[in-house]
Amino acid sequence: MWKLINRSASSEYEEQPEDDLLGGTEGLCSLSPLQRLYGFAACLAAGLVCVFLSLIVFVKPIKFALLFTFGNVLAIGSTTFLIGPQQQLRMMLDPVRVYATAIYAGCVVVALICALLVHSKILTIIAIICEICALVW
Repeated sequence: MWKLINRSASSEYEEQPEDDLLGGTEGLCSLSPLQRLYGFAACLAAGLVCVFLSLIVFVKPIKFALLFTFGNVLAIGSTTFLIGPQQQLRMMLDPVRVYATAIYAGCVVVALICALLVHSKILTIIAIICEICALVW
């Protein structure tokens, strides 16, 4: 009898899957493997183009810092398309890499502040050197 009552009660209040904003039942961030490869390739190519352009304007430290920093951020972010943002953050915040990640993120912020707000060429170059050292580390 109990089973019969539980079955009838559960069938009345059965939850229906809710649709998202686009009308589908899948998540908004679901990409096919081919789309992930395209996103990775586009983001990596844009990052490499920015890094290459930064080498051309090397004599102007502020422009170099902006292009180099954005290029590196794009290149690192490109792997997010392949492994996903949660796995990317998990790997970056791994106990072995957490210090290098923190120093890199801090140097990116400092380089952008020095280039955009302070307009100090010396501080910008120092921040870029620290950024490169954090990347190598």
